Amino acid sequence: MSPTFHSLGIRNYRIYAMGGIVSNVGTWMGRVAQDWLVLTVLTSGSASALGIVTGLQFLPFLLLAPWAGMVADRVPNRRLLVMTQSALLLTALLLAVITATGAVQLWHVYAIALIQGVATAFDNPARQTFVSEMVDRDHLANAVALNSASFNIGRLVGPGVAGIVIAIVGIAPAMFVNAASFLFVLAALAMMNVGELMPAPKSRGKGQIREGIRYVKGRPDIQLVMFLVFILGTFGMNFQVTTALMATQVFHKGPGEYGLLGSIMAIGSLTGALIAARRNHPRLRILLLALVGFTAATLLLSIAPTYWTFALFLVPTGLASLTALTTANATVQLAVDPVMRGRVMALYMAIFMGGTPLGSPLIGWIGDAFGARWTIAIGTIMVGLSLLVVAIWTARTQNVAVSFETQGRPRLRIAVNPPHHPEISPEPEAVK
Repeated sequence: MSPTFHSLGIRNYRIYAMGGIVSNVGTWMGRVAQDWLVLTVLTSGSASALGIVTGLQFLPFLLLAPWAGMVADRVPNRRLLVMTQSALLLTALLLAVITATGAVQLWHVYAIALIQGVATAFDNPARQTFVSEMVDRDHLANAVALNSASFNIGRLVGPGVAGIVIAIVGIAPAMFVNAASFLFVLAALAMMNVGELMPAPKSRGKGQIREGIRYVKGRPDIQLVMFLVFILGTFGMNFQVTTALMATQVFHKGPGEYGLLGSIMAIGSLTGALIAARRNHPRLRILLLALVGFTAATLLLSIAPTYWTFALFLVPTGLASLTALTTANATVQLAVDPVMRGRVMALYMAIFMGGTPLGSPLIGWIGDAFGARWTIAIGTIMVGLSLLVVAIWTARTQNVAVSFETQGRPRLRIAVNPPHHPEISPEPEAVK
């Protein structure tokens, strides 16, 4: 098995990944269809309405994260995933039906987005921790990266297909495809060999939520990663809103061209995921360099003069953002104690996605008040400022030595000596 795909040699994970690819394609078709419904049918291009929908989808991450993590650490994750995926299937089907019958109203979309957000809040920590039940530690980083690759294959194929389907037969058929795609994940879960799973010990008793929070408070390495992910997720990863606004308001394109933007961005994201799959261990250096790249790429996006230059700059944006997210996810999963993984990953997802209820309405308001380009530029500014804050904090609190080598290939060498948790690359790192 190629080093890039070696975790696919494990049968349970291979089945799960196959079902996940189909489901991710459907999910992205559903997202594009929902956004197009809000922007072109239920409103007259309201960025605020689209921001509210996105915010409602992610609000439960912020509110329910501690309880979702506790459930993931107490309930068998396979059983929990069957429940959450079934709920997502039913809500997606409901939206498709009321859209097809013409009965859909904006408040319906709001309500369904909130319900789906609740289901996803419990689904995500279970899905994150379930990976570690299917593969051992040596395969975990690779499996996390391949999950991201699967997600971005969906992003590569789904928006383009959705744009074609919407242009030819309408919005509702794309939504029906999304609903049907959840059946593939449910089928994969049913086909697994339960005896080959390696579940972590399930915790019981009172005070588990407080225990998870205390655990993270005692881990500055995890706090650093979560801070960077929060800024990126809240202000930088609002492409569901920003690309829709750029396509409709700046470049005046239709559903086909809008869907194509998501697919083009996925080229970079998929490349980043496959590159990450070849790394055995995540490194903080890679996360920081990816965020630097993200800042530069989104700056170019915000000033892109034409539709095609905007599409071109989406490729490095997708590469940088996916590299950052995959590295951060694998770093936290490998650094945390298995018995705490569900609660910590729930907090991680709450930090990453929980800022969206704040960020998306803000981004929508910025789009209405100052124009679509500023919805991207605000992410550039905030991620750049977060890197500056981390640089100042690191210089003041950590033992950091910087040197520049001129012999042979020029290298900037950063030697970091953190006091604890050497999983996050304590050895000197060379940056070309």
